[in-house]
Amino acid sequence: MSKAIKLFWKIFFIGLGTFILFLFLCDWGVFGKMPSIDDIQNPSASLSSQVFAQDGTVMGTFYLQDRVNVEYKDISKNVINALVASEDIRFYDHSGIDGRGLLRALKGLGREGGASTITMQTAKNLFTENWATRNFLLRSMQKIKEAIIAVKLERNFTKDEIITLYLNTVAFGDNVYGIHNAARTFFQKEADRLNVEESAVLVGMLKAAYTYNPRVNPKRALDHRNAIIDKMVKSNFITEEDAAKIKVKPIELNYRKLDQTAGLGPYFRMEVGEEMKKWCREHKKSNGDPYDLYQDGLKIYTTIDPRMQIYAEEAVAKHMSYMQKLMNAQEGIKNGVIWKGHENVLEAAIKQTDRWKNLKKEGVANADIRKTFDVKTRMKIFAWNNNREKDTLMTPYDSIRYCRQMMQTGFMVMDPLIGEVRAWVGGIDFKTFKYDHVNYNTKRQVGSTIKPLLYSMAIEQNGFTPNTIVQDEQQSFGVYGMVPATSKSCTGASIPMSEALAMSRNCATAYIEKQIDPVGNRAAVKFVDFLKNKCGLQTQIQPSPAIGIGSCEISLYEMLQAYSMLPGRGFNVKPLFITRIEDRNGNTLETFAPQRREVISDVTAYSVIKMMQEATRIGTARGIWQYDVDGEIAGKTGTTNDNSDAWFMGYTPQLLGGVWVGCDDRFIRFKSDDLNGQGGRAAMPIWAYFYSKVMHDSRITGIDTKASFVKPEMMKNDLIIDDSKNVPLPGTEGEDMGNGGARTYEVPANIKPEDLRPESDVLPDNLKGDNKIPAAPTKLPPGKTPVTPPVNNPANRPKAEMPKRPPGTR
Repeated sequence: MSKAIKLFWKIFFIGLGTFILFLFLCDWGVFGKMPSIDDIQNPSASLSSQVFAQDGTVMGTFYLQDRVNVEYKDISKNVINALVASEDIRFYDHSGIDGRGLLRALKGLGREGGASTITMQTAKNLFTENWATRNFLLRSMQKIKEAIIAVKLERNFTKDEIITLYLNTVAFGDNVYGIHNAARTFFQKEADRLNVEESAVLVGMLKAAYTYNPRVNPKRALDHRNAIIDKMVKSNFITEEDAAKIKVKPIELNYRKLDQTAGLGPYFRMEVGEEMKKWCREHKKSNGDPYDLYQDGLKIYTTIDPRMQIYAEEAVAKHMSYMQKLMNAQEGIKNGVIWKGHENVLEAAIKQTDRWKNLKKEGVANADIRKTFDVKTRMKIFAWNNNREKDTLMTPYDSIRYCRQMMQTGFMVMDPLIGEVRAWVGGIDFKTFKYDHVNYNTKRQVGSTIKPLLYSMAIEQNGFTPNTIVQDEQQSFGVYGMVPATSKSCTGASIPMSEALAMSRNCATAYIEKQIDPVGNRAAVKFVDFLKNKCGLQTQIQPSPAIGIGSCEISLYEMLQAYSMLPGRGFNVKPLFITRIEDRNGNTLETFAPQRREVISDVTAYSVIKMMQEATRIGTARGIWQYDVDGEIAGKTGTTNDNSDAWFMGYTPQLLGGVWVGCDDRFIRFKSDDLNGQGGRAAMPIWAYFYSKVMHDSRITGIDTKASFVKPEMMKNDLIIDDSKNVPLPGTEGEDMGNGGARTYEVPANIKPEDLRPESDVLPDNLKGDNKIPAAPTKLPPGKTPVTPPVNNPANRPKAEMPKRPPGTR
């Protein structure tokens, strides 16, 4: 053997050995981290976490990459055929590396197909970082690693599993990953329903997601689709005749990308997101890392009823667009006088804008930045039209003022028996106004909607009944002042307690509060304790006498929980909106059950229900019947000082809903004498529009419009409310207002603490040393039937035996 031949073989074997050693070194991670066998057997890509409605409808996702996995059986065969024909025709014949493809690429025939197989591309998608680098040596090293990983994938997975992995991880542009989301985004279809032409369009995007995106470049996308169809013919996946028919068709795009500002219940989804972030921080995966909402593919099942959510959003849009017209007609809004003295609010808002922050980062002086806000600019602003926006020419300063003059709302509906939230609307438009007015952190003055809670306490703890006679007179609470702050609405009449609630009488309510405990603010202290320990409120409320007529600020979310004890037959239930959390593989991580506890007797709850039905029958909420609703409905309106806040809390035996309406800046409001700013007109119609839709939709299950409030078993006779003379006068739809704020009733600075002690001389002689409550007066208005005064000591009342409830509802 010649020296040349020996040298050749020597060089060959040394080179081969070096190459094999190089491959082992690559596999061992010497030239960069390689996935372990466990990583390969359990590949993971960033997966979107999905939010599901009660019926399984996908409401939205949380993601860094918008990706959702599907199984092989859930992918159309047309997609598989188009992918194999265009990307790797020998996919089912090779073992991860295609020798023929490699030789073809080396010969410069790349236009016939590259050297990278579907398996190698899967390896790249799953395990290669910075794969878009232009560095030749680095990319060559990556290619070798991909080939090694591809061989390992072939050893651990079937061909069907590999192609499923690939289609679940590949990018389709527009931040859409995976065939499931691509089919949903571009054609509004499930992945298993894609036809040949749609499959060819999506597979065509894998070559160049932007270039062949049918939304951006429809002509190029069409040409490339047809080229893939030709390859499918060549690969015998379809016939030439079928291909000819398909190629003449245009691309029938049905593009709709589900983002955070669109879709069903965006305010609700953000609330779910905040709850899930807390959950993820507190729960660990098997490797000890906390869960990641945006990458771990969690499945979050909620209580939202899609149809109710739609009806709630429609009700808000219908009524709030009308209310905005009324608001815009206010003189102070039209001429801008409403902002006089409040310019600081706008100046503060300016500094919160992106415009200000971006110019500040660029080093522009404050004065120069401020000038830009007075220059007219072409922009899009919110509008009550189908698109919820319009193009206009406006200064940024005026646009801020325009948006802050928009009336806002919060509307939430729940099942009062088990607490499941059925609908949640946090504002008029999530895209423009992110602030959620249902959320626990959003607190507004509640006005007269607090009264049913005070009346519940009076019945439960102090022996009142709906027919107890009360005085509609301004009440003195000593150093805490007079409640209400003005006596102009006090009639001085003696009226039944039910009438006081139905007609929302502030003076009579103050009288009831004082009967609970006449000394200073002790009644308020007891009421705060009731609100916290019975109603479940977490808001810290200062005990001033005015809280009985609604001077305190509470969130709509909390008010729903507080009211749940009424239709819940004495049981308070915490709102529940997440029922189950699963991992990406469908394993249950945690389930959530209703949290119910008995806080008042069934008799008390039923008594307040009957009084609140009077409010909808003849009281401040009687206008509800003009909205095509029927059945048993109980409700309470609420209006605060100068029409700053309008409320309505209403319920049936099966649904409880609450509405708040107002402006974020409280000085923007209807005139104090304008009935349009009161709860019965500003808030109640949203509840009524919603319930009208629900009661007429037979597709909504679990709602019986003929259901009635159940009389407690211990009550032999139904409660009869004496309202023979309680007929509202024309034009008296509005309710008693002027509750004042908590600060109105603060103790003056010159009052010493010892002056407020219960033992002080301010107590009447007959009350010193005990907690007796004077008997309620029995003076009756003309025509009223006498009633027996209540037994004021709860200990002397017989204990009501609770009727049996269905299993699992306690």
